[in-house]
Amino acid sequence: PEVVNGRTHKATVVDLSPWVEYEFRVVASNSVGIGEPSRPSAILKTKAAVPVVTPTNVSGGGGSRSELVITWEPVPEELQNGEGFGYIIMFRPLGSTTWTKAVVASVEANKYVYRNESITPLSPFEVKVGVYNNEGEGTLSSISIVYSGEDEPQIAPAGASALSVSAAEVEVSWQPIAWNRHTGRVLGYEVR
Repeated sequence: PEVVNGRTHKATVVDLSPWVEYEFRVVASNSVGIGEPSRPSAILKTKAAVPVVTPTNVSGGGGSRSELVITWEPVPEELQNGEGFGYIIMFRPLGSTTWTKAVVASVEANKYVYRNESITPLSPFEVKVGVYNNEGEGTLSSISIVYSGEDEPQIAPAGASALSVSAAEVEVSWQPIAWNRHTGRVLGYEVR
């Protein structure tokens, strides 16, 4: 806080964080310099407030077929602003107008998995993650696009052919599977 007039015997300290323990000391000063600080005050905890920080790095993806995996960076304790802290997850299929809401009542949580057999593999979802505590709900993060889990490739590689290179080697070739919503990312091939 700014310097207080010598005739004043109290001051208001502002811009403190909610739900944080503080202790205070007072130091006297004059034109010669600054004296020794007082003994620390008793520890005082500020009142709780609605959280104002939203989770960062909201993303996700992967998981198994029929799953939507949503991840985020957990909010540090000093920014939770009160007891009863947890996360609010909002998601909807891209182009839909109706949001689905889920609540994760865990301070350490950094992931939510939604399972539903009707989810098509590699479907895009709009996702937002927010926070809450006993004082109320905070704001939600900006929208991120997250894709549901993939399914195994449904198409076999075409045009497989083999060419004898030597007495101990055969070269096998095929046409690669093009990426699409139904095949997903082909991570590799197995030659049998």
